[in-house]
Amino acid sequence: MNGTRNTLFESVDRPALKPLPEKRYEFRHFEKATIRLDYHVEFDKHFYSVPHQLRNEHADIWATSTTVEIFSKGVRIATHPRSYLENKATTLDEHRPKSHREFGDWTTEKLAESASKIGPAASALVEAIIQRQKHPEQGLRSCLGILRLTKRFDEQRLESACKRALLIQSYSYKSVKSILSSNLDQLPIAEKQTQLSIVHENIRGAEAFAPKVIEEQHHVSRIDDREIEASEVARNGESFGIANGTKGGP
Repeated sequence: MNGTRNTLFESVDRPALKPLPEKRYEFRHFEKATIRLDYHVEFDKHFYSVPHQLRNEHADIWATSTTVEIFSKGVRIATHPRSYLENKATTLDEHRPKSHREFGDWTTEKLAESASKIGPAASALVEAIIQRQKHPEQGLRSCLGILRLTKRFDEQRLESACKRALLIQSYSYKSVKSILSSNLDQLPIAEKQTQLSIVHENIRGAEAFAPKVIEEQHHVSRIDDREIEASEVARNGESFGIANGTKGGP
């Protein structure tokens, strides 16, 4: 072929070249999922929100190292920055139902701070409710309901009700409200008595005496057998020495 490498490139190769892609190639991970009742899907141990109307629907997840895209029936319904925090949730406010959006300004820290102003029992109950939920939004309603009971009952009564709820391990707004409505918070809480065991080298447990009891029972049994045998010998015209086991005369 005539010409140099450069002239051949300009005349043959360059006219056939296409523009480079606008973005570099990124590896994508594909996964199917079901939208949960709390309008989140799980990917790589993290939870991402979708519009709440699509609960229980099937979804396709396309994830790169930086982005998570969620599709339903071929339509993209949500895009999130990828998070590597395990057992946490990324939630967009517009995905929440209206009843959940009213809690948007509240955080777990703000709830804990408000509860601590009522008392240690209220603070402990709020913390227990939040920790028992997989997503914080699921516990916000109960916690806010408990805090708002101060509009009907004074803080001292609410603190006593929270203490009783913790004692019976009933972590809910309904339980605290029921305690207050029934005036159970005004009753004394019976302290559980702790029975301490005494440990001393001269004190033995009941098991130490079990073999002795068995041995005594066998001893009594042997005496009863010998008495029965003696009575049988007597009926046959013979005497029997029970004390030493020797046979006597007529």
